[in-house]
Amino acid sequence: MVEPVQSKKSGPKKFMLVNRRAPHGTIYALEALEVVLIAATFDQDVSMAFLDDGVYVLVKGQKTTGLEIKNFSPTFRALDDYDVNKLYVERQSLEQRGLDADSLLVPVQVLDAKQLGELMAQQDVVLSF
Repeated sequence: MVEPVQSKKSGPKKFMLVNRRAPHGTIYALEALEVVLIAATFDQDVSMAFLDDGVYVLVKGQKTTGLEIKNFSPTFRALDDYDVNKLYVERQSLEQRGLDADSLLVPVQVLDAKQLGELMAQQDVVLSF
């Protein structure tokens, strides 16, 4: 008789989506946002991390009219409605770009690279965009 495979862990999976690229010029940042919303809809434990040029995704006051693309950054304010409130930003990435947490659209937890790495190691799934 074949025994059914038992999952080691029941309940929601821990997903972290990592934004590393600037919000415009590629589809990566928008795709990450869409994946977060989909995962949250299915009651998964979802968090987001912003590193490198990915920190620009959250900067207040983005204007995209000259680029002739839709500004999707205000959608990040809706994440709390989906119970996605674990947003992390790498301190070094902010500092290297002359930004701080007050420059961002939504509340975030600012972590150094080591802390962020430890947090990533606790996830079931990490997707980088």
